[in-house]
Amino acid sequence: MDVSSGGPWEGLGLDALGARVLEYLVGHPSADAGAVAEVVGTSVCEAERVLRALEDELLVIRIPGGSPRWKAGPPRSSLGSLLARRRSELARTELFVEQLDELYRSAAHPGAPDLVEVLEQGEEVTARYAYLLKGSRSEVLHLSKPPYVTETADDSGHRDPDRTAVAPGVRLRSVYEADGLTDEVSLETVMRGIAVGGELRLGTRVPVKLAVFDRTAALLPLHLDRPSAGSLVVHSSALIEVCVALFEGVWACATPVSLESRQDWPVPRGEREAVATDERTRAILHLMATGMKDDAIARVLGVSRRTVQKHVSDAGAALGARTRFQIALLARDRGWLDG
Repeated sequence: MDVSSGGPWEGLGLDALGARVLEYLVGHPSADAGAVAEVVGTSVCEAERVLRALEDELLVIRIPGGSPRWKAGPPRSSLGSLLARRRSELARTELFVEQLDELYRSAAHPGAPDLVEVLEQGEEVTARYAYLLKGSRSEVLHLSKPPYVTETADDSGHRDPDRTAVAPGVRLRSVYEADGLTDEVSLETVMRGIAVGGELRLGTRVPVKLAVFDRTAALLPLHLDRPSAGSLVVHSSALIEVCVALFEGVWACATPVSLESRQDWPVPRGEREAVATDERTRAILHLMATGMKDDAIARVLGVSRRTVQKHVSDAGAALGARTRFQIALLARDRGWLDG
């Protein structure tokens, strides 16, 4: 059995030494403290201490005699009883946490503790965002648009990438306003999200900054044009459903984008113009079709603005198009944006 940290014994409250002693006795009819100490690699005194502790938990039985011997109790009943006690303790702890949370909300915001919280300080918003993000277990929904709080922080005011990383297994979906990706920090935020499996879409107009955590809490700014002026933390289930519906509507209209390397793109099917087989041109046209400006495309792909303009110009010449809009339409019609 696994007796390391995080193993099955930890949930029962047994330390590694107690778990080894119990496992040994389970597999033997009985043993004295000396035999137990030799097997688990400890002193006889320490083995006796552990055995007495296990006896107090009703996990082992002492057999009286000149030299006391010890045997394990039936695991199903003895460990089952211990597990039941642990569950009862956890239930009491959970109730205590709920009482503390209710007291906290009542003290912070009398009158509406269960609906919304008002966070007026930037540091408080930063800490709460990181707390909600770290505690998310299934899904985070994210809408982002300028203006940003500072030049060195993302739209929630965070500078530490570790504090803004979602846990493994959490689905992260983000919609960014395309024009906002000219900002260096927003691009770094996008890259961090995609690095942990986040899904990105770009929209021509994102109505509001928003983050929804496991559909149990939502964070949005008090003022649309002044994100540094504070935020609302929404707890009301009805209001959260409205936030989710808003996100899903924006998500459905936004354009999916992958910022991964284009080196693994497949060769396009059929006979297409030579420019269409250029991976960099296809990447530039794909981002241009989402509404991104040349500066933003250059930052995302790590090339110069002049390089972007040259590829767009070459594509326009090959397609016989004069405007960016015509280039995007014709490129899509000819399948250059597939993949």
